[in-house]
Amino acid sequence: MSTRLPYVLLVGLGAVGTIYAYILQRSKLARVTAVARSNYDVVNAKGIHIRSKKYGIHESWKPYRLVSSVAEAADRPYSYVVLTTKAIPEVIKTSRILEPLLSSPYSEKHPQPTYVLLQNGLGVERDLYHSVKALDQGEPNIISSVLWITTNLVEKNVVDHDDFDRITIGMYRHGDHLTTTNSPEEDAILTDLGTILETGGSEVTIATEIQRKKFHKTFWNVAFSSFSTLTGSSPTAMFRPPPKEGQSYSPYVAPQTAPDIIPVLRAIVQEMLTLGRALGYPDNEDGLPSSLVDTTVLRTAELHKDPAHTTLPSMLLDAQNGLPIEVEVILGEVVRMAKETGVDVPRIETLYALLAIIQNQTLGGFRQPKL
Repeated sequence: MSTRLPYVLLVGLGAVGTIYAYILQRSKLARVTAVARSNYDVVNAKGIHIRSKKYGIHESWKPYRLVSSVAEAADRPYSYVVLTTKAIPEVIKTSRILEPLLSSPYSEKHPQPTYVLLQNGLGVERDLYHSVKALDQGEPNIISSVLWITTNLVEKNVVDHDDFDRITIGMYRHGDHLTTTNSPEEDAILTDLGTILETGGSEVTIATEIQRKKFHKTFWNVAFSSFSTLTGSSPTAMFRPPPKEGQSYSPYVAPQTAPDIIPVLRAIVQEMLTLGRALGYPDNEDGLPSSLVDTTVLRTAELHKDPAHTTLPSMLLDAQNGLPIEVEVILGEVVRMAKETGVDVPRIETLYALLAIIQNQTLGGFRQPKL
């Protein structure tokens, strides 16, 4: 007796989307329909060239089914809908991207899937939650995530991937970030998705409360993505020593000034920790241990001293390419949470204001891609 594989819809065939579409399909536990929007024509004609240190070289790879829009994909029920587009609500909300699945005739003909958000930032689930809730089909099933991966879209159909991809998944509970036990229903959903991803090769952790994990990752983005984007420099320019005789690399910390930015970065991350305490996250491994301030800064400094490390933060890449940046869901959401809880975050407010100017000028068409 054969069991039909579940259908999975993945929206956004960029770098992260490509690698996770590949992982899902590699598991042989799902049939993947992928929505390629801006790169549909080239992917449809030539496939995607995946160059991965972990999964190998795959020329002209394609998912089980390739479509150019969510509307085209809305012809069948899905077990999971995986969203890998960047969360930039001031440009387009998640509910607008997924509108064909959230409206008639799809919403009347098919049950709502479990939505899986592979997105940076805080509060990225809220808009989708309210849209699904309004359909009156019961409590929405939304899985949020924390993703650690080094991958870049080199060309519209060429993806480079390093040697790791780690994902933590957990259920989104609207208005509740302090419950730390999964219900049997939640555990079943997370285990099923986790099994598919793990079988496909990804390193998977199932969280009992995902928001504190997302808040933790935001430590790094608030500090390092902001600094890199505002200075136009990778973290290696902040930490890497000058090359020794016989070595050749750039950028590095030029000996003329050698600024000590670690105290500044530590102070920014400390603001995040103080906010986390006000939100109710405890000082332990299940919450936000105080050691995160030093580990976030010092581990990043150590990593980016390595001459072989060349990866750029995605926010910096977007700014260089004249694309919108994830300023609202990372910096803006933190500032709003701080105001709601009465916590002062003056350094983060400054970073937010400066990045908001970059965003404004990008959306206004005044910032051109860096050639």
